[in-house]
Amino acid sequence: MAAEPKKITRDDIEAKLREVAGDVDSQVEAARPKLLAGAVALGVAALLLAYLLGRRGGRHRSAQIEIRRL
Repeated sequence: MAAEPKKITRDDIEAKLREVAGDVDSQVEAARPKLLAGAVALGVAALLLAYLLGRRGGRHRSAQIEIRRL
């Protein structure tokens, strides 16, 4: 005969979830500096692109005025 299966208790479920969450937390902590650096680089690139596109638009819209002395 097979042995009677052990009943799963709330404590067993909590312990397993804490174990899994602990693994995920350690992976997130290890990846955080890389993600932060990537986010900063992306923000700087977006600001630089907006600045360059704004300058380009300003050049195209500004009028060329020629002043002649009589």
